[in-house]
Formats: sequence, C-alpha cells, structure tokens
Amino acid sequence: MAEIALLNQETIDKIAAGEVIERPSSVVKELVENSIDAKASAITVEIKDGGSSLIRITDNGCGIEQSQVPMAFLRHSTSKIRSVEDLLCVSSLGFRGEALSSIAAVSQVELITKTPPDLFGARYVIEGSKEKSFEEIGAPDGTTFLVRNLFYNTPARRKFLKTAQTEAGYVHALIERLALSRPDISFKFISNDQIKLQTSGNSSVKDVIYQVYGRDVAASLMELQEENDLFEVNGFLGTPAVSRGNRNFENYFINRRYIKSTLIAKSLEDAYKNFLMQHQYPFCVLYFSLDSKFLDVNVHPAKMELRFHQSGEIYQKLFSCIRERLMQKEHIPSVTFGKEVKKKEKEKAVSVREKLPEPFEKKRLEKAASFVRKDSPYEPKYPERKPLEPIVQAKERQEKKQPDYIQEELSYEGKFLSEQARKQHKIIGQAFGTYWLVEYEEKLFMIDQHAAHEKVLYEKNLSAFKRKDFTAQLLSPPMILTLDPQREQAFIALKEQLFRIGFEIEPFGGKEYAVCGVPGNLFQLNVRQILLEILDSFDEIKKAETPDLVLEKIASMSCKAAVKGSHTLRRQEAETLISELLELENPYFCPHGRPTMISMEKQELEKKFKRII
Repeated sequence: MAEIALLNQETIDKIAAGEVIERPSSVVKELVENSIDAKASAITVEIKDGGSSLIRITDNGCGIEQSQVPMAFLRHSTSKIRSVEDLLCVSSLGFRGEALSSIAAVSQVELITKTPPDLFGARYVIEGSKEKSFEEIGAPDGTTFLVRNLFYNTPARRKFLKTAQTEAGYVHALIERLALSRPDISFKFISNDQIKLQTSGNSSVKDVIYQVYGRDVAASLMELQEENDLFEVNGFLGTPAVSRGNRNFENYFINRRYIKSTLIAKSLEDAYKNFLMQHQYPFCVLYFSLDSKFLDVNVHPAKMELRFHQSGEIYQKLFSCIRERLMQKEHIPSVTFGKEVKKKEKEKAVSVREKLPEPFEKKRLEKAASFVRKDSPYEPKYPERKPLEPIVQAKERQEKKQPDYIQEELSYEGKFLSEQARKQHKIIGQAFGTYWLVEYEEKLFMIDQHAAHEKVLYEKNLSAFKRKDFTAQLLSPPMILTLDPQREQAFIALKEQLFRIGFEIEPFGGKEYAVCGVPGNLFQLNVRQILLEILDSFDEIKKAETPDLVLEKIASMSCKAAVKGSHTLRRQEAETLISELLELENPYFCPHGRPTMISMEKQELEKKFKRII
C-alpha cells in the first residue's frame, strides 16, 4: 500500500485554483463580481490574447484597506460572511473567499487599490501564491487588478485553453450578462485595444438591451411586471419576431444574480408555445425578487443554478403572467420592401456609440468638447465643428439619461381584430391561390389560408377533446398495430387518455393491438401515423407539467386536414375562414409557430411608385 502523505501548500493552492479558475472568463467573473460587491458604479474590463496574457479590471468601488491587502489573498478570507448561518441569507455575488487566492496561485497578479479616506493607495504583487512586493503608491479611489500570464506555472492547464478569439468570446458573453444584471453600473469591455461593449450605467434596462443586442431586438420588446405572494418579476419579453434557435437569448436574474433554471425556462417556453416555430426559443431579460429562504444558491459550484421551494406554484404563476402578456398584443409582422441605409451612416453611428464616455473619464471628452461648446471663450481649433458634434451630442444624451436607440415597432398596434374593425375589412382577392388580401384603413393584410385553416382546426379539435364533444367512428375491419416494447409501455401509460378522447384499442395477441374506433374528426386522416407519433412522444409527455399535452398533440396532428396552399377557395369560404380565425384567442400563429398573417403599410407601396419621397 502506498504511503499516505500531506500535500505541500503550493500543490494545495493549485488544486483549489483548478476548482475555481477554469479559463480567463472565470478570472473576469470573480474579479468583476468583487467590484460589484464593492459598490462600484463604473467597471472597465480589458483583455489581450483572449485573457491569457493580460486581464485588467478597474473599478471605482470602495477599495481595500492597506492592512488587509495581504489577507485578501489567503484562502477562505472574505468580508461577506462570518459564520455558517450567514450562508442561508447571503446576498453578495461572491462569498467563498477563494477567488483571489485561486487566481494568485496560477498567474502573476498586481493589485493597486485605495480607499476614499486614505491619502495613498497600495500596490501589491503576488506570483504563484508568493508575495513579491508591497508598497504605498499614489492611486485613485477604487481597485485595479492586473492578471498576467494565466496558468504560466501550470502549462498543462494552459494547453487546454481554446483559441484567443474563442476565449475572448466567453469573456464578452460574460460581460454582457453582467451588464444586463446591473444596468445601474457603467461597463466597458476592451479586447486587444478595441472597445467591444460600453454601457452608460443610467439604470435603463432597455438601453443596455440595445447596446448588447442591437436595434431590432430593442425595438421588439414587451414590458412584463408581476407581483404575487411567491415572487416579483419585471423586465422585458421579446416578440416572437426575435426568437432564436437556442436558449442564449433567455436571460433571467434572481436577486440580481444571473442563473440558469429549468423551471423558469420551461415556464417561459411553454408560455410561448404556438407563438414560435418548433426548436425556436424566445428572448427575455427578466429580474426576479424572491425571499432568500425559499432558495438554495449552493446547488452549483459556480452558483448559476438554484433550487426552488414551491416550484409547481412558481411555474404556474410565471407561465400565466407571461402567457397573459403575450395575449395582450397583436402579433402581426409588418413587412417592408427594405430600407436603404448608407454604409457611411452605419459606420458613423457605430463610431459615435463607441466614443460614449465613461463616468470617471469625462475629462478626456470635456477637453475636446470645450472647443465646440457654445459657452467656450476659445475659438475652435478645427476648421469645422462637424467632426466633434456627434461626440458632444452623444455626451448630452447620456447626461440627460435619454435612450441612445431609435424605437422601431415591428408589430401592428391597430385594432385589426376588434369587432368594430372587422366590419370595415375589405377582402380584395387571393394571390397565388394561397394568400387572401384584406384591406383595412391604411394597411394591406395578407392571410395564409393553409396556416389560418390549421389554426382554426387545431383550436376547434382541442376544444372538442376537452369538452368531450365528439363522436367515435368505428373501424371495420379494425386496424392492427404492432408495438415494440418501448411503444407498448407508452401505450399502457397513455391508454386512459386515449380512451377518453374516442380511441377504442384492444389487445390482439402478442405485440399486436386492434384499433377498433377513432375520434370522428380524425377519421379521414392517417390514424396509424397519429397514434405512433403520440407513443413516440411519450418521454416528452411524461416530463410535461401540462396534463393536456396528449390532446394538444392530437389536435396539432389533426391539422393535416387543413386546406392546402394553391387551393382556390370561394369568397364565401374565405370570409368564413377569416371570421373564424379572428375569433380565436391567439390567431397570429399556426400550431407550428408560423405566422398566419402579415401586413404592409400603404405608405410603403407609395414609396415604390414614387408617389411620395
């Protein structure tokens, strides 16, 4: 048997560092969270080579007292908790006391810090957990960390880092989430001497969304506010027009902490069901406030996952408030022929946005702006005022806390679906045997007859199944199904629900089952395919919180009876179909998430015909 021995302190530190510091973004996360906890109102993050050669974090927070600087780099040293009881109600972002110790164990760290009462600051250098120097230095209030040559003493760890561009992407994504979590803090991110992100810190969530995700997303938001006995939530939901193919646009923060939660994700995605196409996910930035006694933040080492008490009630209340908010808006995409934007104007907008000043770096801009201020006693040093006017205007917008984006609504806000409006609808014809054209006020609406009929059939059949308002149609002879063990197990679990909606299925010996009857509204469809698809979806149905998923599946499959495109309907049939569609609770999307209608403004047509300029 091998002899048991105690590890030396250097090895212990490197093992501990491996648990906390995985890549450059881990360093940035720990240090920026410390800056936030230090009450900083402005934080600058600068990296080079993806963060492997240099990470610089500068803040204007409360700083660290000189006498406590060396202690801050010891393991389990922290200012945020004092006992195990404090873990139950911790509200700061970092509290384990391992961040600085872990970073110093695998890199070369220089710290410059000063507290407001002190006349001088302190400069502390530590490399591989070994102190190199500690001296007084002139410094502004706040803290600056310089982390150089990450994993310089653990080359095996450095070898597993990805490319500099990929590592920089991880840091960029992290800063975006942190900026969204704290719109009251000005964040600036620089990579290889280029400004990649800058926020104003004016507390406007919508401004941060614009600066992170751009104009189109910022223009397609719905505000959400809800308060109940379990939680309070506010923030923004994206319209279905800004959906994405992954969950990267789902941002939610609990008590200002960015987290991942299958419970919240499921509530959100279930609420958007039938508003989005399959495998599309919604956009959101939501801020939750919950009593800490109902949360366990120590489920995940990085504190990114939470465990909820009363999870079922939270799911239902969140689902309901999101669904209700979606129902309050008419989701009819407005299409255009395209807007011509000059390349130079785009570049100018980007240039101005990048030059927005930081709160603690105003002097540099004021020096330049003094040449063009109206009250300046000096003559301009430049022949024209134009080169600096955009910068001054941007500065004035920031000081007035005005949003730096242009609102562009993508969904029609009229009353196209109101009872009064329907009387003024004018059906003017059908295009390509598929799209019905409806004129209303100053807009032209185009309705996809196939998507519209699918939606009408889906809602009718789902309602009939729920009310048990249907007839069973006997099959003669019965249809024989051969089920493998997995499908047979699914059938046994679902047979009661299938019987309740009109299926009559009996054992026929061995692996075979006889389908003797089907719901009448499915009689003309491929019943074999419908049943097999339901059984194959058993795992999804089993995990679902909604008991009506089987009904929704069958109702969705029944849409295959919908009228197809390129099939000419008589005007009376079209009028009936459109009338039935507009009476639905959610007529905007078919069961598969495709839009049933779009609109175009009269003004767009007039522009193309040069009637207006």
